[in-house]
Amino acid sequence: MKMPPNPRLIFTLLLLSLLAVREWAVELRPSFLRPGVHLCAYVGNTGDGTVTVIDLVRLSAAATVSVGAGPTGIRAHPTRKEIWGLSSAGGYAWVLDVKSNQVVARIPVGATPYALDFSPEGDRAYVASSGSDAVVAIDCASRQIVARGRAGRRPWIARVSPDGKMLVVSNHDDATVSLLSAATLAPLGVVAVAQQPEQIAILPDSAKAFITSGSRNVISVVDLKRRVLLANLSLGGKPDDLVLKADGGELYIPSSTAHGLVIINTQTNEVGDFLLLGMSPASATISEDAQTLWVSDSAAQHVLRVAIQSRQIIPPGPITVGQAPLTCGISPGGDMLLVVDTASNDLAVLRTKTLPAATGMLSPPESPITLIPVGSRPRDLAFKVF
Repeated sequence: MKMPPNPRLIFTLLLLSLLAVREWAVELRPSFLRPGVHLCAYVGNTGDGTVTVIDLVRLSAAATVSVGAGPTGIRAHPTRKEIWGLSSAGGYAWVLDVKSNQVVARIPVGATPYALDFSPEGDRAYVASSGSDAVVAIDCASRQIVARGRAGRRPWIARVSPDGKMLVVSNHDDATVSLLSAATLAPLGVVAVAQQPEQIAILPDSAKAFITSGSRNVISVVDLKRRVLLANLSLGGKPDDLVLKADGGELYIPSSTAHGLVIINTQTNEVGDFLLLGMSPASATISEDAQTLWVSDSAAQHVLRVAIQSRQIIPPGPITVGQAPLTCGISPGGDMLLVVDTASNDLAVLRTKTLPAATGMLSPPESPITLIPVGSRPRDLAFKVF
């Protein structure tokens, strides 16, 4: 005999379902955010000269802002409610106000800039102009250039030391690094390094810099105190990215041609480990607790988690995120991993922390929470809490 529906049971099941949905929605909000505080990601799109603003609470695109041809070097200002970046084709720095999502300043810096950096206090921005062999310092409040300096031929990147005293500039066409005073941009020294120096990582104590080569499978180690070359370390493959551990003890280098991860002991200036990962590891980001390294593989269409202490890939293994995942980053608070896909023009969002069992979700998921469309040929990624 068929039993009639039990209204009390139906109501209880419905209530439990609603509570589970509510719990899931609450857990999607980054754990550290207070009501009224915003968390956004900013994706630079090299194909159409725009920045896509992503609301990471609603998990949707909030705005598309035209910033100029060849956007690159996108960085969140450390103290101001601004995102800064460069137009490599236009030769200027641009400033995006995060509350209005409007470009509020364009500052000419010279031909073909690629990257910018901020002083530790956030009062200055530094830009190397590859096309004019020059470096400029910008006052972030007035948005005026307050100092100019000379570098070598085709300066690639300028990075300020954590103590705020020195600017390290990689000169792509003359295999040198220029050392400049961060205050005045006056020259302090020049150090010969491996050919076509590009990316720079500086230790937290400002004692040493590690500089990649664009044409050789090596990384140069420079003593910033004595201003001399310490070593050219063989990596066994092309260095695609530099990720420095917060304490400065290790440097992680994904290499697409070596198909793995090279780990540098920054104290001994030696290659400490190599981990075979896949086809083309291209970018990496480290968790806030410095226990996990997320690595994107642009050819294998996935990301991997690597346990830093054990040097092992964490189960379940590869997580598919798109056609050609490139830049990846952990959101402030550590709740989400964002992965920029240069082929499909979208942004994959993955959860990085465990959710309650009632939500029915695992950590990490075997697929992204969502895919958010962005602009054409996205590359750079920055975050801002305001």
